[in-house]
Amino acid sequence: MEDILINWSPQETRVAVVENGAVQELHVERTLERGLVGNVYLGKVVRVLPGMQSAFIDIGLERAAFLHVADLHSASQFGHGRSHGSDAPPTPIERLVFEGQPLTVQVIKDPIGTKGARLSSQISIAGRMLVYLPQDEHIGISQKIGSPETRDALRARMVALVGTKEQGGGGGFILRTNAEDATDEELAADIAYLRKTWHQIREKALQTPPANLLHQDLSLVERVLRDLTSERTGHIRIDSKMQYDVLRQFGETFMPAVTAKLEHYRGERPIFDLCNVDAEIARALARKVELKSGGTLVFDQTEAMTTIDVNTGGFVGAKNFDDTIFKTNLEAAGAIARQLRLRNLGGIIIVDFIDMTREEHRTAVLAEFKKQLSRDRTKVTVGGFTQLGLVEMTRKRTRESLSRMLCEPCPTCEGRGQVKTARSVCYDILREILREARQFSPREFRVVAAANVVEMLLDEESAHLAGLSDFIGKPISLTAEPTNQTEHYDIVLL
Repeated sequence: MEDILINWSPQETRVAVVENGAVQELHVERTLERGLVGNVYLGKVVRVLPGMQSAFIDIGLERAAFLHVADLHSASQFGHGRSHGSDAPPTPIERLVFEGQPLTVQVIKDPIGTKGARLSSQISIAGRMLVYLPQDEHIGISQKIGSPETRDALRARMVALVGTKEQGGGGGFILRTNAEDATDEELAADIAYLRKTWHQIREKALQTPPANLLHQDLSLVERVLRDLTSERTGHIRIDSKMQYDVLRQFGETFMPAVTAKLEHYRGERPIFDLCNVDAEIARALARKVELKSGGTLVFDQTEAMTTIDVNTGGFVGAKNFDDTIFKTNLEAAGAIARQLRLRNLGGIIIVDFIDMTREEHRTAVLAEFKKQLSRDRTKVTVGGFTQLGLVEMTRKRTRESLSRMLCEPCPTCEGRGQVKTARSVCYDILREILREARQFSPREFRVVAAANVVEMLLDEESAHLAGLSDFIGKPISLTAEPTNQTEHYDIVLL
């Protein structure tokens, strides 16, 4: 069983999913930086790029959002574009959209780094048990729902409940996992709610100028009930009485079966102290993670890729070297899967397990890794071991990772993770003075630098500084600036 802890404040909501005392997932939403995934906008096409088969759409954000032709519903609800058969060649995007065109779009990926949000004009609206696809007529069933007989029965019930366009129905639906045991009344209520929501979106689109929000997805507190709660959830504890009341009312309206799991936490200790969640957040921001056996994981995150290196560290407990490596890799497989969820790492991920000579060990580690990853709510694709002994995988990325959300690049090293030595900066200064002396002829050169750099120029590098002064025929003075970082300096021409 798992528990969900909700720490709410006016500026930030934090959610931790805890199982057997260990934090498995972290979700953070800030009031001023709320995620955009699921939001529906009336956008305006600002630029069409035939070479990339994509378009930039203004939806009222700082950066224009990105729409690829694969995410474009060619026969949209407002009559833009044209449809084509599945066997026909794809219609170029320049024939489907044009600059200045209004277009109803939905965010499918938050802005990440320097990239704008990614959009789709194929709208989907998530409910408690169903996902509504207003532009389609398809009835889909979650792959996690059991036997073929159960799936066929559910599909038949949905076809009857949805009805046809002539009957005032229509539209496509996907049944979520928690719809398996739903009654016809519950499904019908969800269908009515989703259709009403879509009707409100269309009405607002007719009255709103482009580059405006039409529909906002639920807040993180409400999404806890919709997306995170399952039959494995034991308790949902929230430390705000106001939000508890809001969540209970929301649950009684849309998810009455889970409201019994809601609890208002009244303890004196902060709710996240119950399972040391803040300590887990600190560990999830660290580059190195210690394993219980003494091994270590090292995470390096770049713009598009994350690499994870597994080391034995101080683990020497097994009888022989092969067993030591095998046990470390087995433990690492579970720890990596958990850290991916905690850190919300996405994109391409390369895992460098410790080299194993025995094929059965490699097979067992890969099977354990896939087993641990199967618990992930986010789509994950894993390959086997490559010739170099690496495991390549992808994890769908829809929002910023935990570190990108909570941290920013170091202003001293500018994200490199290292800075030049004081001696290297001294030599940079000497070269810069020589370069300036060849172009200008001031009365004096004054160096303003960090205290440790000035100290080295006056001590160990004093002979080189004096030699340069004699060579250019100008005096060189030094001024220490306490607020300067080692690499930051100025050369003033007097």
